[in-house]
Amino acid sequence: MESPKAKLTEGPVGRHLVKMTVPMLLGISTMMAQGLIDAWFLGKVGDRALAAFSFGFPILMIITSVAIGLSAGTSSVVARAIGAEDYRRARRLTTDSLILSFLITGTLGLIGILTIEPLFRLLNAPQDMIPMIRSFMTILYSGIPFMVVGMVATGSMRATGDTLLPGKLMIAAALLNIVLDPIFIFGLGPIPAMGLDGAATAALLARGAMFIGAVYLLAKRLKMISFNRPDPKELVASWRDILHVGLPAAGTNAIIPVAVAVITGMIGRYGPEAVAGFGVASRIESMVLVIYYALSSVIGPFVGQNLSAGKERRIQLSLRQCAIFCLGSGLVLALLLALLSTSLPGLFSDNPDVLRVATLFLLIAPISYGAYGIVMVVNAAFNGLGKPMPGVYISVARMIGLYVPFAFIGQRLFDVAGIFAAYAVANLLSGLLGYLWARRMAHRLCENVAAD
Repeated sequence: MESPKAKLTEGPVGRHLVKMTVPMLLGISTMMAQGLIDAWFLGKVGDRALAAFSFGFPILMIITSVAIGLSAGTSSVVARAIGAEDYRRARRLTTDSLILSFLITGTLGLIGILTIEPLFRLLNAPQDMIPMIRSFMTILYSGIPFMVVGMVATGSMRATGDTLLPGKLMIAAALLNIVLDPIFIFGLGPIPAMGLDGAATAALLARGAMFIGAVYLLAKRLKMISFNRPDPKELVASWRDILHVGLPAAGTNAIIPVAVAVITGMIGRYGPEAVAGFGVASRIESMVLVIYYALSSVIGPFVGQNLSAGKERRIQLSLRQCAIFCLGSGLVLALLLALLSTSLPGLFSDNPDVLRVATLFLLIAPISYGAYGIVMVVNAAFNGLGKPMPGVYISVARMIGLYVPFAFIGQRLFDVAGIFAAYAVANLLSGLLGYLWARRMAHRLCENVAAD
């Protein structure tokens, strides 16, 4: 059986980063665009559907955080195994990660379904919207295993240095979702109009297709799945290694939607229209930050392989190049969004209260997007280094230590504008902290590898 090779330990650093990032950029961009199209279709259904979707957005982010965490844990341990040229271990880790993901996500989906009503009451969702939210979220919770296991499978692909296959899978799933959206939302032929539930159904079918494709390619194309019966002790050891990075990585990402849920509750005091405006702005933000999502998805495997090979210079150079790119592109994004702050939200709603909040966000928050990109990159780098806890500390400091307290203060002084200004300040401070910490951590770990 042909083994994956440690592709990332030789050759120009910048070329590797660009070559790996471009397919992920295209894949994630397509998926983000699909999210925006979802919001556009739901805006046609009505502001209530858009508001219900926005109330569910922080919960969807938490679910995605679990997927990102398990994917990061898998990618980290598999990349380091490949860097150490332990290819049998890499296959075993990949296989065991899929089993673990099914067990965890099946349990989470069941818990989610049982707690829909009390959870959304805590988020200040209006009582008359609870039935709509319950139906929508039940469908989404049912599809969690397909979404998460598919993301874990693509994480294993990235660990080999191959981002073309996962990029193609993401594009295919997003395009399928876009095609299915109007069919299930508005109805076609024998399929009735399902509104918000239709969006959830389309997502379920698309994620299921991505799951099937990812597992097939891992097994047949990359030969990264072992069909041998696992030894129980080795299975437990694999799960422990994956969760060593995966749990903190999931926690790091889950902190964000937990804080956003608090912020959503604060904004909810201004009415459902304000929440809808925040939801629209969040969707636009997700789309423009796609380059940083893509970059953070490849830096982990890169530093993981190079750490096992003891190549500190390559790791430090990758961190420096990423930081320079984030800051430069962040300034461009801030300018573009300022120019488009009044026109972009109008694509999703014509309600003046919705537009006012979305426009305000797009004028304030983007000044910090470059620093936010650095936070994403260094947190992924910590995971790749097998040291995820600094990423947790940085995320806690950013969201809980800075954003939420500053938001309460900002709200008292400047209403909604103060909340958005708090977000920008939190990004700027945590970006600086994360970059300095990542460089120091990489130096220390590479010294330990050299000593061994």
